[in-house]
Amino acid sequence: MSVKKLLQQPLVILLFVFCGAGHAKPLQSPLALALSRDDGTQVSLNDYKGKVIYLDFWASWCAPCRKSFPWMQQMHHKYREAGLAIVAVNLDTDSQLGREFLQQLDADFDVLYDPEGRLARRLDLQGMPSSFLFDRDGKLLGSHVGFFSERQSQYEAELKRALKE
Repeated sequence: MSVKKLLQQPLVILLFVFCGAGHAKPLQSPLALALSRDDGTQVSLNDYKGKVIYLDFWASWCAPCRKSFPWMQQMHHKYREAGLAIVAVNLDTDSQLGREFLQQLDADFDVLYDPEGRLARRLDLQGMPSSFLFDRDGKLLGSHVGFFSERQSQYEAELKRALKE
């Protein structure tokens, strides 16, 4: 029986209506979740709509995170005029540890705090650091677990591709 004929059957129509099909609440995009800046203002990744977002999750105790920050700083300065937004999300349960980490590094890109790990859970974070690349419409283009210095040119090529789209 074709789908069209099946949907015309009274029992199927009743199940469709009573089970709420067509009325399901849409899943909230992880980009809609609001996080805090250091000054307490709330920001969601939807606020970056129209930009390519390089979203990086880090913590003060993460040694590879220290290596990723200089690269992110370089990419921020190189591509921000082209529409790149580097957004680093700190996952320390004590945000002060993240602030102390930042005092040791040069980072003038956006830093947000998620001490409860809500955004990390929505994106099913697998390790630290983890990065996610979103296009200008908020569509996930790819992700990486870890930061490897020998792959920096690959990471940059992915950014350049996303910025051209």
